[in-house]
Amino acid sequence: MANTPANLIFIPAPGVGHIMSTVEIAKLLVNRDKHLAITVLIINPPSLGSGSATTTCHCKYVRNIVSDMIDRSGSGLIVGFVIDMFCTCMIDVANEFHIPTYVFFTSNAAFLGFERYIQTLCDDQNQDVIELIHSDTEVLVPFFVKQVPTKVFPTVIQTKEGLDFLMWSARRLREVKAIIVNTYFELEKHAIESLSTDNTIPPVYPVGPLLNLEDDGKLLADDVISWLDCQPTSSVVFLCFGSMGSFNEIQVKEIARALEQSGYRFVWSLRQPPSNQASKIPSDYKDPSVVLPEGFLERTAGIGKVIGWAPQVALLGHREIGGFVSHCGWNSLLESLWFGVPTVAWPIDAEQQINAFEMVVELGLAVEIKLDYKRDVWIRRLMLIKTIRS
Repeated sequence: MANTPANLIFIPAPGVGHIMSTVEIAKLLVNRDKHLAITVLIINPPSLGSGSATTTCHCKYVRNIVSDMIDRSGSGLIVGFVIDMFCTCMIDVANEFHIPTYVFFTSNAAFLGFERYIQTLCDDQNQDVIELIHSDTEVLVPFFVKQVPTKVFPTVIQTKEGLDFLMWSARRLREVKAIIVNTYFELEKHAIESLSTDNTIPPVYPVGPLLNLEDDGKLLADDVISWLDCQPTSSVVFLCFGSMGSFNEIQVKEIARALEQSGYRFVWSLRQPPSNQASKIPSDYKDPSVVLPEGFLERTAGIGKVIGWAPQVALLGHREIGGFVSHCGWNSLLESLWFGVPTVAWPIDAEQQINAFEMVVELGLAVEIKLDYKRDVWIRRLMLIKTIRS
């Protein structure tokens, strides 16, 4: 038993970004300590239902797995659960086995602080947060230097169901031993220092940036990589909106007209919206011409590429990429900073609006198209052209 490694159990939330960064921190830990083993338990993506219901229904499976691991000789002592920020129901499972729990916060420190701020409004001040969101004002959030417009509050809290889930998760953060955040002090100094002086939450440890910088994606996009190799340095605009990002046909056509009118070289990761409510994940178009302006692909064949899923790291690391139009998912922002690619912020969903506010206004590390963008808003081509040129 002396040579049996200690075991950590990681439980990421379903979603590419959550799983990817969880795997990266797991790799980092096992590479640093040969006496440590890590088990990553993957939750199947949900179809319908709230986040709390999705993760809670998996507790019994995690309980059974942990019980089997404890009973199995040679599996090692389980020394901790490291759970995703949206899997706090797993604290109950860990407590049943008297195992300490840590939270891995896959977003940024500013959003962690913002979550704490919203919890204070709800629990201590009895504030109607949804009413506040629609008040079109600015508020002082202790974890930001600049005042935060309520119009950039995350879309996730703009419904009662979303707000209830976020508050449920935030309250449970107080029960864990520590919070590990995928960020670094040099980027989010004010937010991290503010969190460190908040004695109502567990210790916060910035451990980022946690990035998967391997070039495996190049093998899956040989055509676009070969095309990039033939372009001038820093001449190509890369548009990519994450694994969950997509637009309706009207907006797709307006983006296309903006790209054509601008004359800039481009690579555009164009995804098809989910075909039904049961499947919330965008897919690749079999024929993207059905949603693009007639003749667009032929007219732009010499200056651009329209692709489906994009190997984002491989493309951002390519010297020909000179700009990145992004949905402002946290992993994407960390990747663009790592490669030094100028970013245009086009937030779509979740906490992306507040991420964009931090990058554009708080830190001055990106330019905006529209920080308070909502899916039912139409961004016109002239706004796109002006922002990309800036």
